[in-house]
Amino acid sequence: MSKQPNILLIAVDSLRRDHMSCYGYSRLTTPHIDRFASDATLFENTISPHIPTTSAYASMLTGRDCFGTQVVALRHQGGLTKKVKTLPEILRPQGYKSLCVGFTGNPSGRGFDEYQKYKSDWGSWEDRPLRKAEELNRVAIPAIRRLSRGKDPWCVMLRHMDPHSPYLPPHPYSRMFYQGDECRKGNKSMDPVRAFKPFWSYFESWMPPGITDVEWVDAQYDGAVAYMDACIQNIFTELETLGILDDTIVVLNGDHGETLQEHECWFDHHGLYEPNLVVPLIIRYPRALRAGARVAGFNQHKDLVPTLLELAGIKSRIKFDGQSLTQLVRGERNSFESEIYITECTWMRKHGWRTPEWKLIQALEPDLHFFPKTELYNLQSDPLELKNVAKENPDVVRLLDARMKAHVTRREKATGLSNPMLTQGDWHGKVGVGPMKTSRQAYNSLGIGGGIEAKKLQSKSRK
Repeated sequence: MSKQPNILLIAVDSLRRDHMSCYGYSRLTTPHIDRFASDATLFENTISPHIPTTSAYASMLTGRDCFGTQVVALRHQGGLTKKVKTLPEILRPQGYKSLCVGFTGNPSGRGFDEYQKYKSDWGSWEDRPLRKAEELNRVAIPAIRRLSRGKDPWCVMLRHMDPHSPYLPPHPYSRMFYQGDECRKGNKSMDPVRAFKPFWSYFESWMPPGITDVEWVDAQYDGAVAYMDACIQNIFTELETLGILDDTIVVLNGDHGETLQEHECWFDHHGLYEPNLVVPLIIRYPRALRAGARVAGFNQHKDLVPTLLELAGIKSRIKFDGQSLTQLVRGERNSFESEIYITECTWMRKHGWRTPEWKLIQALEPDLHFFPKTELYNLQSDPLELKNVAKENPDVVRLLDARMKAHVTRREKATGLSNPMLTQGDWHGKVGVGPMKTSRQAYNSLGIGGGIEAKKLQSKSRK
């Protein structure tokens, strides 16, 4: 190899780890990624601690936590702080050319040499099917060919919008996991979804008219995952055709997961529950990583950049908050931090403390779901987080709250910056409103809106 390795980051929006067959899902949703994983190193416990997209990518692309990036909100105000460098900014002095596909304008995607868009519109029922992954390939594959003809190594980030809602994959994926009648009379399973007014206008824009079966929606999500998987295989094939697959560090990572029916957060990615927090991470680089290895230790988004730099043989003087995952791969460490500060600032503003056994969630203001201010779940006996045991375990709540606050104090002292969760102002986009005073106020004033409004909301998050 005459040059440093290329880096390809396949970043998938809203991809649930537990809905991928290589992570044990009962449905065969990711056969191509499964094959890729068999030739790569798969990390079983990667945590996205800062939900949602903007804050997740900030950590993923800088190696810093939310105190270092100062990004926690979807609609982050202003750019990414100049006190941190992004992966493409770190790589540029090393001679790398960089390209980002599908993450145009977001403050967390700063620093790429080139940005390209693809047709990833939200779409509606009338627009179905949505071929977002094919549109990405139509842009990405020629760009990878072009960069590979040059003498310089390259770093390319592909931001996949499957399986982000709307879940409207093309045939045969639209019926791959569902053979029923989604509008069967007498089925009441969609009634709670229809009753949640903040989201229903949006759902109504892309779900079948008269839908009654909530399982159709789950099946469409899985179909979107399978469709994305098939399209990603085209990227792998292109790298093989170009003869550069083994000279490229290929990463598949999720920014956050997705809630389907869990906790009635309905087909979105807000809340600090496990379907959002635990994400896939698979890295292939046969020159340094074992094929077929599965690593159980806890790690976070902030560990990705230090890992990529070590794999590429690049030394940096930057003091990252994360550390290289090669320590886990080589068995030098069993795990990184197993107690993790978690934040969410999408439709709710909450933070918490996650350990292997417990999860504490504290609301910083009333939320649109009318959830209690304090939630506590035993992840060992109640992995689905069905029973809030805060009232039965006040001593555990106090202990975890104290550990969370001590961590916040340490990070504030280390960075000289305040906890960004406490300085969000109009994080929800309602100018001049400030924190929500009641859950009723949040329920009545927050929401996705219809398809057009959802597209505008996504655009606002990129300013």
